[in-house]
Amino acid sequence: MESIISKAIVKNFFEKLENCLELDVAIVGGGPSGLVCSTELAKKGYKVALFEEDLAPGGGMWGGAMMFNEIVVQKEAIQILDEFKISYQKFDDNYYTADSVEATSSLIYHSKKAGVKIFNCISIEDVVFLNNKVSGIVINWGPVSKSKMHIDPLIITAKAVLDATGHPSEIAKITASKNDIQLLTETGNISGEKSLSMEKGEQETVKNTSMIYPGLYVSGMAANGVHGGFRMGPIFGGMLLSGKKSADLIHQALKDA
Repeated sequence: MESIISKAIVKNFFEKLENCLELDVAIVGGGPSGLVCSTELAKKGYKVALFEEDLAPGGGMWGGAMMFNEIVVQKEAIQILDEFKISYQKFDDNYYTADSVEATSSLIYHSKKAGVKIFNCISIEDVVFLNNKVSGIVINWGPVSKSKMHIDPLIITAKAVLDATGHPSEIAKITASKNDIQLLTETGNISGEKSLSMEKGEQETVKNTSMIYPGLYVSGMAANGVHGGFRMGPIFGGMLLSGKKSADLIHQALKDA
């Protein structure tokens, strides 16, 4: 029995990994925008994998506000809650509340059921940079990166890469710092996230969702970090709408390629 269980895990995992060495879209970061984007693209028939450094995808949505496990979503994004079968309550004419654990787990569940391959405990060390285009990601085990062990990584090629890493904007920073390039931002570089301003932050999260270099897109708080937008705290409508917008942008780009 012991050897059968180990063989089953190893065989199935490496079949999954091998099948994802060449992707249409690599999503880096399993927060709400990355999960929504991956689900939308998988539903359109793209080969999509999501890579999350932590043990559990979901980003900051799990904890709600200061570990009060409730989140707020404005009415403009309620259709996304309906799409992912997340229950909610009306607070007033503009805002609704949802249980953060239900919301996060439902995003993960529907992403997987749509066909997204999810790899947790994976960190991104670098991007693949070919012909002046981001063409994939360089991966390693999350614990290897955190312990700073010098172990060579593996490569995943992709037609498009989404930086959904949240506040750190990790993939954008790696790409800009290593390749001496100008990003498609106002400064040509990473502008950095501003302090909290909820209304502006929600608007700018969607506005800043964009392609910042050929093959590289940003969503959620990574978009605000790159473009210099405000943070917004425990309101998540902008994150969900950002995921939708990034999926539309990537779909259009791949369709036109």
